[in-house]
Amino acid sequence: MPDLRDKYGYISLYLYNQFKYKDMRSLFFLLSILCSAIISQAQLINPPSGDNQICEVKQYLGSIASVSVKYSSPSIKGRTGKIWGDLVPWGMSPNNIGSAKEIPWRAGANENTIIIFSHDMQVNGQKILAGKYGFHIIPQKDQPWILIFNKTHSAWGSYSYDANEDAIRVAVVPVPATFTEWLTYEFTSRKPESTTLQLRWENLSVSMDISLPFSHDLYIAHYKDDLKGNKGFYWQNYLEAVSFCVQNNVHLDQALTWAETAINGTFIGQKNFTTLSAKASVLQKMGRQVEADAVMDEAIAHPTADVIQIHSYGRQLLNAGIKDKALKIFQYNYEHHNGQWPSPAGLVRGLSAAGRYEEALKIAEKALPVAPDEANKKFLMSAVEKLKMGKDMN
Repeated sequence: MPDLRDKYGYISLYLYNQFKYKDMRSLFFLLSILCSAIISQAQLINPPSGDNQICEVKQYLGSIASVSVKYSSPSIKGRTGKIWGDLVPWGMSPNNIGSAKEIPWRAGANENTIIIFSHDMQVNGQKILAGKYGFHIIPQKDQPWILIFNKTHSAWGSYSYDANEDAIRVAVVPVPATFTEWLTYEFTSRKPESTTLQLRWENLSVSMDISLPFSHDLYIAHYKDDLKGNKGFYWQNYLEAVSFCVQNNVHLDQALTWAETAINGTFIGQKNFTTLSAKASVLQKMGRQVEADAVMDEAIAHPTADVIQIHSYGRQLLNAGIKDKALKIFQYNYEHHNGQWPSPAGLVRGLSAAGRYEEALKIAEKALPVAPDEANKKFLMSAVEKLKMGKDMN
C-alpha cells in the first residue's frame, strides 16, 4: 500500500482501509472528492462570480459597539422592472440545489450576506445577541417583507437555509426609493445609541432600526477595565469616568467611589479643587446637597482653587438661579484674589442679579481700565449702560 500520510494522509488511509475489499468504483469516487478538496485549497483568488462586487459597510454606535454588513452587490444590468417578483421571486422559492426545499432570497449575491453585531442589540425592538448572522429576506407582494437573521453565516446563498437556525425574524414594509443600479446597504441615520440600516436596489428600499440598549454600561465596563491597568495610576482618568456618570446620571455609586479614589487613592489621589468639585458634583446628582455643599466649600477654600475656577463655579450657581450663594462666591473670589480678572466681572454679575445696581455699577466702572481685552471691555461698557438705566445686566 502506498504511503498516503501527507497533509491528507490519514483521510486517504481511512478510505483505503474502508474500501480495499469493496467496490473500487466507490473508492475512486470518494478519492475524487478528496482530490477536489485538495485542489480547492490551492485555488487562486479570482474576481467575484457574476461580477457581483464584494462590499462591506460598518457603523459604530458610540465609540465601542458596531454593526457591519458584508455582501456581494449585483447590478440591474438593464433589467429594470424585472427585479422584484421576477429575478427576486415573491415569497419562498423552490430549491433544486441544496438541502432546503424552499429558500428565502439571499439579500445580495453569491455567498451569505453577513451582518455582524459586536454586542447584544435590538433590531426593530427585538433582541439579537452579539455575533455573525446570515441575512435573508422573504419579499412579499403587497405585504410586509420578512427579514431573517440566521445563525448560519458561512453558506453559499440560501441553498442550505434551515429555518430552525433563525435567531430572529423581523417584518418590515418596503418603500419606494430613487433608482439604485447596484444593490446597496447603507446606514442612513447615526446616533450614539442607534442607527438605521437600509437596503436599496432598483426602485425599492427596506430599513431596520438597530439600537444599543444600556449603552452606558459598555462605557462603565470599559472604564473599569482601563482603570485596572496603567490608566489607573492617574487621578485625571478617574475624573473622566466620574464626569461621564454625572453627565448621563448613571452608576452614581461607582462614580462616587472613583471620585474618592481620585482624592485619597494610594499613590494616585490628589486633593485639589478639581477632584473635590468632582466629588461634590456626584453628591449633588445623588440628591445629597448638604454634603455636596460642604465638599464644594472645601474646594473653594483649597489653595489650588484659582480665580477662573471659582468664577466658573459662581457662574454655574447664577445660571442655576442660586443668586445669594453665587454672590457670596463672587465676593470671596474678588477679595481673595485682589480684584484679579475675571473676579470683577463675576462680582458685577452677582450684585446685578441681587438687584444691587449702584454697587454693581461702581465695580463695573472701576474694572473698565483693567479689562484684559476688547471683548471684555465691550462687556463692561454694555453692563454700565444697563446698570445706569436700573436694569439687570445679566
